[in-house]
Amino acid sequence: MELEDKVKKLNKLLKNCSLCPHKCGVDRCSGADGFCHSGLKPAVSTSMVHHGEEPPISGSRGSGTIFFSNCNMRCVYCQNYQISQESGGAEISIGKLTNNIMELQGKGVHNINLVSPTIWVPQIVESFSIAKKSGLDLPFVYNTGGYDHPGIIKMLEGIIDIYMPDIRYSDSSMAEKYSGIKDYVKFNRNSILEMYRQVGDLEIDKNGIAQKGLLIRLLVLPENIGGIKDTLDFIKTRLSGNVYLSIMAQYHPAYRTDRHPELSRRVGAGEYLEIVEYARKLGLDHGWIQDHNILEPGKDEFIPDFNKENVFKYYKD
Repeated sequence: MELEDKVKKLNKLLKNCSLCPHKCGVDRCSGADGFCHSGLKPAVSTSMVHHGEEPPISGSRGSGTIFFSNCNMRCVYCQNYQISQESGGAEISIGKLTNNIMELQGKGVHNINLVSPTIWVPQIVESFSIAKKSGLDLPFVYNTGGYDHPGIIKMLEGIIDIYMPDIRYSDSSMAEKYSGIKDYVKFNRNSILEMYRQVGDLEIDKNGIAQKGLLIRLLVLPENIGGIKDTLDFIKTRLSGNVYLSIMAQYHPAYRTDRHPELSRRVGAGEYLEIVEYARKLGLDHGWIQDHNILEPGKDEFIPDFNKENVFKYYKD
């Protein structure tokens, strides 16, 4: 399908929104909002040069990151709830979004990093189409919480160069309890299989910068809520032993975790390293772990050292 045809088809979906698994069916063109509380115009919180992503994404010049507002997940532990749950940010035009993309390219970034893009796919693709005509030549990064519809992901073939999804849960009942969504595992895994079909394993150039491929993020939650070992089994058996992973330790109690005692603490060093070692046992040793040298006094809880220029360490270090 030609790019212009994709733009038209995706924009039509906004009339009876079915962009994500919720399939709310609302008319976003008239301002009605569904689960994600989003209308027609793209809502953006921040557009910036970001140096805190994984090494092949941030590189030496940073990632041109656009933080979209709103979300199709309602994680009770959301670390960015002001943006995702409380609609922090402002509506902008397609033209302004395109200008943001081109301005970031002008600052010398390695890529355009779309954070929480799932509900904004039509607007993103339309901006991409315009930006390509204006000289856009950077990889596009699709940085998603993972509650995507595989049919929509399929339409992004040839547009997205790097997929960077979360796999947050291996049990859909946990996803419904803590993120307010149904059938997460089915939609997440089928979407990631489609992503992998399109772009394959992560390709990193001689300068250490990602050009194309899949990078999966795994956020370790307390009490094994995410069931990451089952997720790692899925990655090894259904994808590849060469998939790049980012095993993240940045969880901390936020937003509505006061209603869930099991989420009221940071992740323990032991439970984090257990996940790392299981990945290595499976031969999944491509990717990054986070610096876990700072233990909270008197506890087996650690605080990743985000004061460092790069908090990610390569597996094989």
